[in-house]
Amino acid sequence: MKKLIVENLKELSSIEGKQLPVGEWYTVTQQMINDFANATLDKQWIHIDEEKAAKYSPTKTTIAHGFMSVSMLSELISKQFEVKSVTMGLNYGLNKVRFPNPVPVNSELRLISSIKQIEDFQSGKKLTFDCTIEIKGQEKPACVAEFIFVLFE
Repeated sequence: MKKLIVENLKELSSIEGKQLPVGEWYTVTQQMINDFANATLDKQWIHIDEEKAAKYSPTKTTIAHGFMSVSMLSELISKQFEVKSVTMGLNYGLNKVRFPNPVPVNSELRLISSIKQIEDFQSGKKLTFDCTIEIKGQEKPACVAEFIFVLFE
């Protein structure tokens, strides 16, 4: 994957409505799931108890938290595109978030995204991304969301 790079916020309009480069695959490990569980205090057995999950879970293994996928969007997007002049970026919010498919431990995920809309926002730009986090080998994605991010020069 080659990262899309633009020089400044003025150049952003040229990529509105376009798909960003497809993200690289990354593996969701049990350590990542455990770390997320510890950070969020969401320690349901389906996420952290490997033995119980093997016995009782429909997937026969632990699964990642849905919110773990969402929390990675800003980092995954930063690997797809960059605005050189930006000095600060902030998460602004989410729209239409859904988790259509569980993510079993050791699954490989990648981000497919496009810039749906670009708006002026104070002294910067507000970008709305259409995001789909795919699971390798699965028809349904792990997460679908509109992610809103603000960039400042």
